[in-house]
Amino acid sequence: MKMLGEKERKKWKFSDVGAWLRNAFMATLRGEFLLRFQASKYFIHIIYTFLLFWVSIYLSLKIEKTMTRVETGRKALEDIEIAHTQKTIELVSMGRMSKVQDMLRAQGSTLDIPEEPAARIKK
Repeated sequence: MKMLGEKERKKWKFSDVGAWLRNAFMATLRGEFLLRFQASKYFIHIIYTFLLFWVSIYLSLKIEKTMTRVETGRKALEDIEIAHTQKTIELVSMGRMSKVQDMLRAQGSTLDIPEEPAARIKK
């Protein structure tokens, strides 16, 4: 077995990183990046993985948008329930006979509680 010499064995240097990145960037622009790594037989898997990532991101954005709309609707519903409760309380307090009489007197009305039941007109 032959030992590799110092020149034959390539040493990795920190200065090679910039050249490697530039080379990889240029290969990507020319469309040769996957061919250099002989990944052409895995091309369909790469496309499938890209598609899965894209669908995952798209669904996440749609779910986030839906959750925002649900939260906005929930806040609006709480406000409407509060207003409904207030109106119900006002209506119940107005339904009391004495309160209605006081309101009529305050308005100067002569209308009062009938003393006899309503009479029916016969044909």
